Amino acid sequence: MKKNVVIIAKRKTVIARGVITDGDGKVFVNKKSLFTFPDKLFRLIAEEPIRIAQDVAGKYDITITVTGGGSMARAHAVRSVIAKSLSKKEKSLKKRYLEYDRSLLVDDKRQTEAQKPYRSAARALKQTSYR
Repeated sequence: MKKNVVIIAKRKTVIARGVITDGDGKVFVNKKSLFTFPDKLFRLIAEEPIRIAQDVAGKYDITITVTGGGSMARAHAVRSVIAKSLSKKEKSLKKRYLEYDRSLLVDDKRQTEAQKPYRSAARALKQTSYR
């Protein structure tokens, strides 16, 4: 029986959910192959954990569903899902990922602060001049 592992990663308002299964190295993002994505920068960011894992990544198939956010936040969420799922299956990869970049395994949940009423920005107030 194949054991599936479900991984979730968040970045800003993006939520990426991934399922890793035994396979031959295919990665799908929203039912499209990651390696044929038209956006080259997205592809380069998302492929980082696969390049670090080298031949280990070829043993597993990863299917990812991404919702919300912009293209760069989506790329970072996909990158995080791939790294988390591979390190869950292969324990030796966790140390390698942490040495390379901690944000591969740890989510960055910072979001922009909401704009306040009667102000032009989230925090800054207009300066008042009395003379």
